[in-house]
Amino acid sequence: MLLDSKVVIVTGAASPRGIGRATAKALAAQGARVVILDLRKEDAERAARDLGEDHLGLACDVTDKAACMAAAKAVIEKYGRVDGLINNAGITQPLKTMDIGADNFDAVIDVNLRGTLYMSQAVIPQMREQKSGSIVCMSSVSAQRGGGIFGGPHYSAAKAGVLGLARAMARELGADNIRVNSITPGLIQTDITGDKLTPEMRVDIIKGIPLGRLGDAADVANACLFLSSDLSAYLTGITLDVNGGMLIH
Repeated sequence: MLLDSKVVIVTGAASPRGIGRATAKALAAQGARVVILDLRKEDAERAARDLGEDHLGLACDVTDKAACMAAAKAVIEKYGRVDGLINNAGITQPLKTMDIGADNFDAVIDVNLRGTLYMSQAVIPQMREQKSGSIVCMSSVSAQRGGGIFGGPHYSAAKAGVLGLARAMARELGADNIRVNSITPGLIQTDITGDKLTPEMRVDIIKGIPLGRLGDAADVANACLFLSSDLSAYLTGITLDVNGGMLIH
């Protein structure tokens, strides 16, 4: 087992077809005790139960620092440690530059970027005490190529911010044996994208992907598993592309 008895928190992991849920399943299958965080307590608890015994579901709004701190405290009280954090919670909005209002900007930045910072801040003290830990931050190919299929410029900006934040944390926390890495998924088939992709769009997008298919949530989940395990023990500050070759750079 790659994660035998390790405790890993996954934010935004209650959605049945989401990357977070697939990641939680992959981690649990490798022996991790998984903590699922999501906005609704009932959804998080249900998702945790679906994984089996000794997993935990908690309500947490990652834009609320106090809620993040409370969630981390609850995890430490139950398990006594935190070995990994997957900063997966995120939202997107398909807006053009001139249509982005202050409320749009704040909402997207708050969940994707501020939430990544707050949840990381919540677990870092425990990881420092343990002298070990892995933090995985979910960015996007849109941060690299300047726009995506469903995300506006403010989404690209937020996800680019995640990359900068993760690299800076990796540099700062390396002395404490805390690794911080990022994943940049391409177009992944999830609940968010499922209803928006027409057959014509699908064919056109796949033409630009060398591997000839869209990504599945499990593709990203396996990358999270790799970065959470000792298989990546000498990796920190990296950006791992999971896009089928959509962007090669």
